[in-house]
Amino acid sequence: MATVATQAQRPVRPRRRRKINEEEFKRLLIEGKKVELIDGEVHEVPTGAKHGEIAAHLIRRMPATILRTGRLYDSSVCFRMANGNIRSPDVSYMLKSRLPEGQSPHDFADGAPDLAVEIISPSERLSDVLGKVADYFESGAQQVWLLFPEKQQVVVYRSPFDSVVLNRDDELTGGDLLPDFRCPVRELFELD
Repeated sequence: MATVATQAQRPVRPRRRRKINEEEFKRLLIEGKKVELIDGEVHEVPTGAKHGEIAAHLIRRMPATILRTGRLYDSSVCFRMANGNIRSPDVSYMLKSRLPEGQSPHDFADGAPDLAVEIISPSERLSDVLGKVADYFESGAQQVWLLFPEKQQVVVYRSPFDSVVLNRDDELTGGDLLPDFRCPVRELFELD
């Protein structure tokens, strides 16, 4: 019978995740799980009611004029990155000119959206968040917005190496991609 002392001496092997293919991943999506496929492994994405409320609030803040030039999506849309990863940003926008025949595909969209918005949970690791940013830009994104509800901050990336931190009293703008979008940062997090 193994004791605590003898168990501590045994090497601990990390549990290996089974790699899956895209078809197996699609079955998980049908089951209603919020997951992403990263390097062939399924990663559950942390969400919650407040998370969803912030995403819905941001979508409502988007000007109707953006629908003339592109499509706005919630987190149910998956994007196939250049490296094969499948990402599902909380909110995304893709120009019609990058969509097949200007229409949303029935399956995963190829490449990153032009704008990817991620609402960051306190439990997310920085390395995972930066991995998302890298994937999005390597796959064609023009902007990535990281929303930090706990700090009431937004980090805006216009390239993988060009970011600006916006605080509660700053204004978030859509730049050249979404010229009609303007919103005080505090209003993104004031949900009442």
